[in-house]
Amino acid sequence: MPNDIAIANTDRIAVVFPEQAEIYNVIAAETITEGQALYQTIIGTFGVADANDSGKQQFRGIALETAVSGTVLSMLKQGTLAGYTLPNPDNIIYLSDTAGALADAAGSMTVNVGRVTVLADPDATEVLYIEADWLNDWS
Repeated sequence: MPNDIAIANTDRIAVVFPEQAEIYNVIAAETITEGQALYQTIIGTFGVADANDSGKQQFRGIALETAVSGTVLSMLKQGTLAGYTLPNPDNIIYLSDTAGALADAAGSMTVNVGRVTVLADPDATEVLYIEADWLNDWS
């Protein structure tokens, strides 16, 4: 059974290598919390993704800030993030059946989000490399 990946602290979600990251400004379709997985609606706004909810079973990126419906927020499409409590390095991370969450195993629909890796520091700090596949059709 999948276990959701905890956000260690919502104000600590941070892009590790910003110069290598792909970040977009998007419009929130609903209230979104920093660190949540996002999907794109049919009108082009972005909401909280869910592997167990038809239409939301896709992954477009991770919210880098909290937002309410109709406001602009930054979303990481590709890059490395710190701020999650992660499993062992090299594990693939998936979209969860819990709205907005990530998991250590696939939910109702298999939607890959990224992979756990480590920084080249003395503590081998675990971070999450994410890569949203915007060309995938999850239907």
